Amino acid sequence: MNACMVYPFTGAAAYARSDYRWMYPGILLAPLYFIVAACLHASTGDGKRALSRVALGFALISATVISTDYFIQIEVMQPSLLRGETDGIALFSQYNPHGIFIALEDLGYLAMSAAFLFEGAVFATGRGIERGLRWTLLIASTLALAAYPGLALIYRTNLEYRFEVTVITVNWTTLVVTGVLMSIWFHSGAQEEPA
Repeated sequence: MNACMVYPFTGAAAYARSDYRWMYPGILLAPLYFIVAACLHASTGDGKRALSRVALGFALISATVISTDYFIQIEVMQPSLLRGETDGIALFSQYNPHGIFIALEDLGYLAMSAAFLFEGAVFATGRGIERGLRWTLLIASTLALAAYPGLALIYRTNLEYRFEVTVITVNWTTLVVTGVLMSIWFHSGAQEEPA
């Protein structure tokens, strides 16, 4: 870690104009995932509707937590750093490996991983694109959901950014792959007719 990024992380002021730019699209991308989950739920037949409803619930939790987390960084942290209002910000800083930002991001992406699990179960009997969606979602959710307790057991109180980097890598790779596959699936009209 850069020497200026040590507790209480006030050195982050030097990067406050540029280090928060990625959060603007991040605020929008999490709700877009919820919209995809809602479309999946709307196109799911009665036999799998409970699974897609649970997935939709986890997607809503994920979108809410991640968007709130990023919004706080943009609305509270960035202006505070730029104005030199740094008293008490260490706990909220994205640079604090034990801070609220990382904890909320971890929680949001865990909820997304749980949504993947239930979405994968929606595609339990499919072939072709549906089979690809099923296995991509189930493998990703298993990796992400197993990574948290696994890394926590290994690193204990020094978990820091390890899980965050792992879950973001798994989840965003999954979102890219399943985004393409779901586009094809929705376009093909292969989904079940809801009752």
